[in-house]
Amino acid sequence: MNSESSPPRSELDTLICPNLGQYWKLGKLKDSDQIILKASGQQFLFSKEEGYALRYFTGQFSLESIQKACQDEFEDTLDPKFAEQLLEKLIGLGILTFDEVEATETPQAATAGGSQLKPCLEWIEHRDYWVLRNPENVTFLQVCDQDKTIIEQIGVRSPQAIIQEFCIPPHHLKGLLQMLAATGMLVGTEPAKPRRGKFTPLQLLFFRIPLFNPDRFLNAHIDKIRWVFSQPAFVLLLGFLSFSAAFGVHKQNIIVHQGQQLLENGASLTLPFIFSSAFVVTLHEFGHAFTLKHYRGIVPEIGLLFMMLIPAAYTNTSDSYCLPRWKRLFVVGAGILVQFILAAIGFWIWYFSTDGIWLHTSSFLLMAASLFTLALNLNPVAKFDGYYLAVAATGINNLRGRAFGLYINFFTGKPIREPQKDLWILALYAPFSLLYIWFVFGFLFWRIFTWSWTQMPITVLFLLAIWAVYYFCPRD
Repeated sequence: MNSESSPPRSELDTLICPNLGQYWKLGKLKDSDQIILKASGQQFLFSKEEGYALRYFTGQFSLESIQKACQDEFEDTLDPKFAEQLLEKLIGLGILTFDEVEATETPQAATAGGSQLKPCLEWIEHRDYWVLRNPENVTFLQVCDQDKTIIEQIGVRSPQAIIQEFCIPPHHLKGLLQMLAATGMLVGTEPAKPRRGKFTPLQLLFFRIPLFNPDRFLNAHIDKIRWVFSQPAFVLLLGFLSFSAAFGVHKQNIIVHQGQQLLENGASLTLPFIFSSAFVVTLHEFGHAFTLKHYRGIVPEIGLLFMMLIPAAYTNTSDSYCLPRWKRLFVVGAGILVQFILAAIGFWIWYFSTDGIWLHTSSFLLMAASLFTLALNLNPVAKFDGYYLAVAATGINNLRGRAFGLYINFFTGKPIREPQKDLWILALYAPFSLLYIWFVFGFLFWRIFTWSWTQMPITVLFLLAIWAVYYFCPRD
């Protein structure tokens, strides 16, 4: 019953199909395209399309997922209700019962009649959509105007009344309920944990380890630094950074010469530079966190970020998606501003300190680390601050995913539902992002692999063999 490929799982999954593999076995009828389903002396014949669909009845996929997988396999020639009709056929033949079908719905998806929204939820209006915010679990749901009105009726009116009034199919209401349950919006539900895929070596390029919830610490200290966000402080800071930048450009020859001297001793300064970079990025993340807290947001998580095994810190500031665009831009830009400040401080300490002492070298490393990590952060085609600035500036949430989805729909002949005003941004972003992923991360991974293969080929072969067995073996 294991499928050769897994259909994509829609956000609007409404019914998780039961696991036929517990009782039934699939086989192909000799000299025929028909598929035979049999168990305990019983057997039933199905068409090749139905047989293909039955392989996905593993208790993991919804009707929408199975329908899409079958349409992709058979080139969209199927009835739009093929999966639903197959399920009804299985029930009619006695292969499945209504009890089995009902028992396979998502555990946290409450039935429409008994669902109640949590009282802590709040609606936040944006230009083209609404965000339903759950401050209890720090989760969000982006919906259109009509879905907002429908959600507001859940728990107030009966599901039948909602369906009739808004002229929506039952599965649309059930889909909304599932999304609400998955984000912990309904009473008695908690946010669904993302399904973890199998480990691949590419994950070593970028991974996170959550450590603790910093929200209490931020609440305790935000009032002490609110003056930083005042207009006079901003004007003074802008003047300081402008003067520092102008003077730094004037002294660029001296800075470049100092950098070349330090590069000659690069091996001895590698670790100090890495630690300086980690220190800069840590303060950078606190810039994001305190700015979001200044705007009354929630910061639920702080942890370690490893990029090419180099440690730094990260902060979960997803609550900024509920803010107006200009505040959201400032939350993202706060980390960048912190790096400019650290670079300026490092420059002035280096400029006024005596050449040859540890303070002179350390301050130069602080300036260099700040500018180096700043250049990486401002890259909009990688998921760093430059990317999130682009998301906030354009108002296109999930910019990368939607850009790739635009081309996928175009080349597969599927309808493109993106707003006209966003098309050119998405069309330009996707190829640049793809080139960056392939060339930069591919180059880094290839260099690591070739070095490892040259230095310790037996160890590499052994590790690759273990990984291949682990990765390609079925989960079961």
